[in-house]
Amino acid sequence: MTEISRVALFGKLNRLGYQAVEGATVFCKMRGNPYVEIVHWMAQILQVQDNDVIRIIRHYDLDTAKIAADMTKALDALPRGASTISDLSAHLENAMERAWVYGSLLYSSNQVRTGHLILGLLKTPGLRNIFLGISKEFGQINADDLADNFHKITDGSPEDGLTPKDGSQTGGGAVPGEASGAMSPAQMGKEEALKQFCTDLTQQARDGKIDPIVGRDEEIRQIVDVLMRRRQNNPILTGEAGVGKTAVVEGFALRIARGDVPPALQDARLLVLDVGLLQAGASMKGEFENRLRSVIDEVQASTVPIVMFIDETHTLVGAGGAAGTGDAANLLKPALARGTLRTIGATTWAEYKKHIEKDPALTRRFQTVVVDEPSPAKAIMMMRGIASMLENHHKVQVLDEGIEAAVNLSARYIPARQLPDKSVSVLDTACARVAISQFAVPAEVDDSRRRISALDTELEIISRDETAGYDVEERREAVGHARAEEEERLAGLTARWEAEKAVVDEILALRAKLREGGAPVEEADAPASPLEPEARAALIAELKAKNAELTNMQGDSPLILPIVDAQAVATVVGDWTGIPVGRMVKDEIDTVLHLEE
Repeated sequence: MTEISRVALFGKLNRLGYQAVEGATVFCKMRGNPYVEIVHWMAQILQVQDNDVIRIIRHYDLDTAKIAADMTKALDALPRGASTISDLSAHLENAMERAWVYGSLLYSSNQVRTGHLILGLLKTPGLRNIFLGISKEFGQINADDLADNFHKITDGSPEDGLTPKDGSQTGGGAVPGEASGAMSPAQMGKEEALKQFCTDLTQQARDGKIDPIVGRDEEIRQIVDVLMRRRQNNPILTGEAGVGKTAVVEGFALRIARGDVPPALQDARLLVLDVGLLQAGASMKGEFENRLRSVIDEVQASTVPIVMFIDETHTLVGAGGAAGTGDAANLLKPALARGTLRTIGATTWAEYKKHIEKDPALTRRFQTVVVDEPSPAKAIMMMRGIASMLENHHKVQVLDEGIEAAVNLSARYIPARQLPDKSVSVLDTACARVAISQFAVPAEVDDSRRRISALDTELEIISRDETAGYDVEERREAVGHARAEEEERLAGLTARWEAEKAVVDEILALRAKLREGGAPVEEADAPASPLEPEARAALIAELKAKNAELTNMQGDSPLILPIVDAQAVATVVGDWTGIPVGRMVKDEIDTVLHLEE
């Protein structure tokens, strides 16, 4: 084995076989075994519904239940208690080598299939004993017959036509056990690492999957200024959580999609690097760094300009995790300084000062772009940009007063969070509540029904205590009185709910007529109503009368919300903060003028 590099050897595996090795590594670590053994690999291969091994087992009519039971015993017999994986076992590497030999010499295959692994295990005396030690059932496979009829037995297998993991270039594959799941420079042309660990934000913008971004033009222009530098062209967005740092980057992606950027960025791709995905399963030393290295190499080798967006940038400083793993920031520094890896970062001020500012070499490679909390006026403008998206999703209508109330009330009564994040949450919740209120039982009615049910349960317990000889007359009278009151309250709520529902249905019908024969709310660009001016005026007058009737009927505690207005938004903020809703929506000047009263 010393003459054959592990890179070349495991790079010859096809996708299914390679994924099984990766799974075996994780499986071994989970069980606390010190070495990745053949049984770990076989257990992962048999997890797949269809492959060469499954077809071989079916062909020779092996007992799969017996194999599963034997495999469990073989796994339980392995030593346990290891906190980390030491290495791949020598048996596994030897089995891989024999599979490569049989696959390439017998069948001139450029990939190592899982069927080649079975053949290598059965044909090699030492490995055969280990293989049969996992399960005696495998002894029913005739190795010579399998070798002679391999293609016939595995015909139609998903492994037909697969390619080796290294792209058929010697030494190009990743190294299981050294860097499980890492990509190699030979795969740069295919952009395997970028596909696995990144999301194309510009493509999402072209597909219309990104909400419109309004009010962040200044920050986007600063990003473009920094990206157009020759060196150290890496902006980092800093600001409190919720101010919209990611939204700024999405706005930049929308500009690229529209072509509203300098010529050097016209064809650029904006990719979001998923740091969590990059770290997932990277349990062995150097594995995370190899993955990151492959991403950097593919970005630099790309013929199309690529801009990387790394959200929560501070997580990349020391992101390798366990002691002994390299610092990912050290991999990024040279490329960031040369300008060959254009990166947009995003982090909060606290994390920036804690993790990035303390490293002067890393700090000077980034240019900070401050993203402040927008003023209420600017936040209202931002909210108007996404109102139509909320209307489409919830199938309700959002009034401008509802948008303004969401911003102003959240700015005043929810100080712990930032605009526009908190106003979006409030307005989104208000839309959901309006949509639900038109179809579901109101919360007050539901709560009243549950209180009556609880009182009924209490009365049953009182009756049981009475049977046991206890004096419960006073308790029974109190609970019965409370239940009668709650029944009366429920009757009033139900009557009010039905009355409100009737008026709301009329209001919605009138609005439908005004929206050209009932065009749905989601058609934001619907043309004006074709009604005659007199008929339209009559409908509007009737609508105003119904709205006034509903307002008088509901007071400060509506059961049904016909539209997302200031009252609906105030209800949400009131529930979140405990501040009376009526106090929020009253006009401040009017309150001051009538202070004596």
